[in-house]
Amino acid sequence: MVTFPIAKINLGLNITGRRDDGFHNIETIFYPVNLCDALELVISGSDAKRDLLSVTGIDPGGDPEDNIVLRAVESMRSAYSFPYLKIHLHKSIPAGAGLGGGSSDAAHMLKAIARTFELPVSTEELKAVSLGLGSDCPFFIDTRPAFASGRGEIMEPLDPVLEGYRLVLVNPGIAVSTKEAYRNCIPGKPVTPLTELVSRPLEEWKYLVFNDFEKSVFTRYPQLEEIKNQLYKCGASYSSMSGSGSTIYGIFEGKPSLPAAIEDLVVYEGVV
Repeated sequence: MVTFPIAKINLGLNITGRRDDGFHNIETIFYPVNLCDALELVISGSDAKRDLLSVTGIDPGGDPEDNIVLRAVESMRSAYSFPYLKIHLHKSIPAGAGLGGGSSDAAHMLKAIARTFELPVSTEELKAVSLGLGSDCPFFIDTRPAFASGRGEIMEPLDPVLEGYRLVLVNPGIAVSTKEAYRNCIPGKPVTPLTELVSRPLEEWKYLVFNDFEKSVFTRYPQLEEIKNQLYKCGASYSSMSGSGSTIYGIFEGKPSLPAAIEDLVVYEGVV
């Protein structure tokens, strides 16, 4: 079986408080993006003693044996019996980029196993398993626009708000530590609900919809703020950092003309 784990961007991200379990409460909108990895699984031979993973494409960093895809397999294997697998992951979504690539890989692995072996597992059960792998993993079980709260696992479906717009994802190859980004943030409750803000015209989002990580991350990596400013200069109706970074996205009404310095860093461009 071959499946294509997709990326996401965050439309706004408010860090609303610290939790007793060490996580943070957030409010954000997860929005699917057609930048995909490729994930293939086949059944190993009868003499196989373990699952095997190979990885190509963009370097995800770390040892393949520690990859979240294998952790996803182990999570399913703890509850269900199925043969050992040979898995190949081809990475197109940059790691540490705020695009949810690893979480998407894990969630799609869970779904692929359930389909391949016709396991009696519901969507809600898959979401519960995926939450043990990452706070944003449950989003990638459905992959529909959603307003997310709690750790990111409490989701309410949201009507598409970007249909017809053109999206540009720019990634300079910086891997931002999510733990560090959270450590440097100052939680606060937004005055106006994010769902209400994104119902306003896109041109107004620049003054209304914010990512709380930007202040501290831009301080450490000023080139990210410069990319955001460049996207606005190129005519973006809205630009923001996704998640804890380091991808900066721009939303345009038409195909933009980008300077070479930005064009070289584009990892995806297309109609949403």
